[in-house]
Amino acid sequence: MECARCKVTIPEGDSYNYYGKTLCEDCYIQAIDPPRTCDVAAVHAAKTHREMFGQEGTEGLTEQQKNIVEYVKKHNKATKSELISTFDLSAPELDRLIAVLRHCELIKARKIENEIYIVPFDLE
Repeated sequence: MECARCKVTIPEGDSYNYYGKTLCEDCYIQAIDPPRTCDVAAVHAAKTHREMFGQEGTEGLTEQQKNIVEYVKKHNKATKSELISTFDLSAPELDRLIAVLRHCELIKARKIENEIYIVPFDLE
């Protein structure tokens, strides 16, 4: 059996039915509870946690998260498709990473000339 979203092979008995589509556990969880980049409680929790541990900038992030932040800062903006191809990620993986980095107030989305870009959080 194959996941309708990510196309991974699903072992028998480990699939989930979501609106008539067969999904793996990861895709099912994302379908019923997608990452929310604009979550006030998550931003507060992330900021409080990072302050409590004295973390600033990319301190405390995974290497992948650090690389994304540095890439966005270096280029001043990046599209999701650019990040997906540069870091060899799936769209759901990138969405999860963007949500975490947005909660840490390191990056954000910005519409520039009818295109949505991921930009440094402090970009005016």
